[in-house]
Amino acid sequence: MKDNSRFPTKYIFITGGVVSSLGKGIVSASLGHLLESVGIKVTLQKLDPYINVDPGTMSPFQHGEVYVTEDGAETDLDLGHYERFTNAVMSRDNNVTTGQVYESVIYKERRGDYLGKTVQVIPHITGEIKERIRNVKKRNSEVEVVITEIGGTVGDIEGLPFLEAIRQFRKDVGKENVIYVHLTLVPYLECAGELKTKPTQHSVGRLREIGIQPDIIICRTAKTLSKEMREKIALFCNIDESCVIQAKDVSTVYEVPVMLKEEGLDVQIENLLDIKHIIEDSNSWKDWSDTLRRIKHPQHMTEIAVVGKYIELQDAYKSIYEAITHGGIANDCKVKITRVDAEKLGAKKALDVLKNVKGILVPGGFGDRGIDGKINAIQYAREKKIPFFGICLGMQCAVIEFARNVCGLKEANSTEFNEGTPDPVIAFLPDQIHVDRKGGTMRLGAYICSLNQESLSYDAYGVDIISERHRHRYEVNNQHRELFKKHGLVTAGTSPEGDLVEIVELDKKVHPWFVACQFHPEFKSKPDKVHPLFRNFIRAALNQKR
Repeated sequence: MKDNSRFPTKYIFITGGVVSSLGKGIVSASLGHLLESVGIKVTLQKLDPYINVDPGTMSPFQHGEVYVTEDGAETDLDLGHYERFTNAVMSRDNNVTTGQVYESVIYKERRGDYLGKTVQVIPHITGEIKERIRNVKKRNSEVEVVITEIGGTVGDIEGLPFLEAIRQFRKDVGKENVIYVHLTLVPYLECAGELKTKPTQHSVGRLREIGIQPDIIICRTAKTLSKEMREKIALFCNIDESCVIQAKDVSTVYEVPVMLKEEGLDVQIENLLDIKHIIEDSNSWKDWSDTLRRIKHPQHMTEIAVVGKYIELQDAYKSIYEAITHGGIANDCKVKITRVDAEKLGAKKALDVLKNVKGILVPGGFGDRGIDGKINAIQYAREKKIPFFGICLGMQCAVIEFARNVCGLKEANSTEFNEGTPDPVIAFLPDQIHVDRKGGTMRLGAYICSLNQESLSYDAYGVDIISERHRHRYEVNNQHRELFKKHGLVTAGTSPEGDLVEIVELDKKVHPWFVACQFHPEFKSKPDKVHPLFRNFIRAALNQKR
């Protein structure tokens, strides 16, 4: 494949210090946005130190949502930020875990690739990590800058092989082609009435012990950094004052690229890597500014209930919440999201909890916990004619609810929850029956769907063939499709062969907007390119209010 880059491939490594959850993923994505806005082609990558091969078998309470790529990889949620902020398309090469690295090295050892050698962390583990960093460029020869985020915090023992690998990487490709960006916390002590730089100094000190000297330090802070504080950080951390970047708390993550641009981060990156941009795309910044205006000063407001089983953790439904926000942006509307714990939603309580909302969304998940609450919420939405959006398990619950309460199949269920149900309206995918491994074995990634041109879904997409990302093992049982149709639940989308139900809807003559899909549309929504189903769902909720 021909390399059309205008300069040698550049690599930016982003590390974090002091505490976790500072927002390395948002900073990485924002940096990608900055570089794209000046015509530089980027891709982004996440190196995760945990030993799981991927997050696919991890509880959302442990790790947040599992983000699914076009090629069917189950990955870290930060890849969602990367796709929402940039035009880069993520793949399985864009997320690397310790589990994947050791699995590959052990396989090679068993195959005899290292015959006669002792397999060690250096050079074999670090060599494998470096190869995975190179792979994202090999996959797309047009990429000019690779932005790689190192998960965890400097000082974590499991992250040491990754830090050693990126230290070596600079020597491998030339120091002029690599820079290190370190994100730290500058805490404000209320009792002292001042910001403290010492945690940043200690964090950078740990990095320098490993052999990595940061080129840029981004300081998360609730207060403005004074010139004196910037000078102090620059002095003790051995960098130029202009490379101390302030990252104050903002009201929306979509403001971060603008804030970092105002701080001059893009200029420092270009200077350090000696890269010259083509021309700044003023239209892209104008569109982004309009997006921010719609987020911060919308003309309308509505309220949506998300009924799920992982409500306690914000990151468990990260892409869902973001896509709802995007739907609001498209309708110049602020969306208040009411999180409803499905386990606590009885049939009677649904009336009290949901009576003021203008739309109800039931997201995906696994297992039978909270299913009754989801079904109660769906019944309420159907009977009260409140706009409803079901996703993955939310679609399956909608089918179960309809079968029980409209079709008269009182024991209708999914074989996931009750293998012996006499009316299995949801059942195993045919190719899943003999699968005994949990990790990476579902129907994963992008699949084609054909739409019924008389459907609400077709109204949203405007085309009859779409591609969406999937993550499921169960499907609508085709034996019941005619019964559902007879009672008013229509099949609005199927796989091209027609054998898998992808979307079900209630006729728009009897309900204002009732759509449920087996796939995950939230993974393809962006603030400036909202997914059409989320756009129309929020539009229906606004119409409900009016």
